[in-house]
Amino acid sequence: MKISIRYFASVREALAKSSESVETNAETLTVLRDELIARGAPYAEALARGKAVRMALDQVMSVESAVLLDGAEVAFFPPVTGG
Repeated sequence: MKISIRYFASVREALAKSSESVETNAETLTVLRDELIARGAPYAEALARGKAVRMALDQVMSVESAVLLDGAEVAFFPPVTGG
C-alpha cells in the first residue's frame, strides 16, 4: 500500500525532509516505524526506539498499534511542550 509520511521539528531536521510517500506492507504504526529505522542512518537515529517520538494517523494522535490503511497519512514528531 502507499502512504504519506510527514516529519516535524527535530525529526524533520534530522532527516532533511518534511515528507515522503512510501510503499509499505506495514499493518501498524509499530511496523512502519521499524521499517523506517531499518533504513539506517539518519532514520535509525531520528526514530530510534529509545527516543520519545509521537505519531499521528490521519491527523489524529495515535498509539503504535494503530492500523494502517492504503492512502493513510502518518506524522512523526517529538513531544511538544508549552509554556
